[in-house]
Amino acid sequence: MMRKELLLQRSAWMTETDSPVVISSRVRLARNLEDFPFPHILSAEDASKVEQIVAQVLTEIKVNNEQLLYIPLTELSSVEHQVLVEKHLISPSLGGLTGARGVALASDHRYAVMVNEEDHLRMQVLLPGSQLSETHRLATALDDALEAKLDFAYRESQGYLTACPTNVGTGLRASIMVHLPGLVITKQVQRVLGALTRLGLAVRGLYGEGSQAFGHIFQVSNQITLGKSEEDILTHLEAVTGQIVEHELQARELLRQQMPLLLEDKVWRARGTLQNARLLSSEDAMHLLSHDRLGSDMGLLPKINDGFATLIVNTRSGCLQYILDRELDPHQRDEERARLIRGAMSEARCTIHEA
Repeated sequence: MMRKELLLQRSAWMTETDSPVVISSRVRLARNLEDFPFPHILSAEDASKVEQIVAQVLTEIKVNNEQLLYIPLTELSSVEHQVLVEKHLISPSLGGLTGARGVALASDHRYAVMVNEEDHLRMQVLLPGSQLSETHRLATALDDALEAKLDFAYRESQGYLTACPTNVGTGLRASIMVHLPGLVITKQVQRVLGALTRLGLAVRGLYGEGSQAFGHIFQVSNQITLGKSEEDILTHLEAVTGQIVEHELQARELLRQQMPLLLEDKVWRARGTLQNARLLSSEDAMHLLSHDRLGSDMGLLPKINDGFATLIVNTRSGCLQYILDRELDPHQRDEERARLIRGAMSEARCTIHEA
């Protein structure tokens, strides 16, 4: 698969599922090579050595009968960096670094291995819906395949050694991406999510630490890895996820029972704007798509063929320019974003007219 084709591929996690709240599940493992300093104090020469070692191993292994494609980030354009970040395949911090670094991807992006980010390796598995157990199983298979050929920094008393103390131990960060418009509209979101920090969980926006929760999308992940088993971390997050889903569904039912006109106005106004707008900023598009998704999940609007996650990602500035294969100024991006969404909404519009 050529690089362009690989990056244009719809990521596995964007696939629509039956879950109205949980968009995706992710497990990420942080690992470092025994004989090299952590990346933040790594010389340019040693960074190149780490990249060469890891890239070579990635060409020698297969995970579930698939070989990952390694891409040095120094070969990519700034728009391609954006695409990788917008699809959650690399972190924003890796995209902004210089020097020897890269990412290895599966054909459907369910596997991604970042090289020379905060740690020498950041392996992630990202799947649609609520699939933490399966995500962990696949991440473990990837970890085992790499550990059979690489000497990871590990101590019996501490576990895996990582650049950030919060990752020491299992090196595991599990997270779920959730869509919570009901809690936001009913002004309960701060109360519900605010309680999670006391449970050892972190809440972030769509693109992780420091990002905002555009589109009413939040990421919830464990904060502590030392002294906890991987099973404990996953079980805890799964239990809390169940509570978040319950709160969100209750909030939606509250809207249906006590504020039906407000609810219907928000979702139909969103659908109408998305079907007819000629200019849409990225932030406006995400807000409107969120309300549109709420309406279709609650049976108030006909569903569209293109999924919520796919439209959210494809209308981001990097992906939009990469799909169209040309550079766009901000005004052109707003125009093309609106055009792309109108096309996605056209079939739903026919369904509404027939109804």
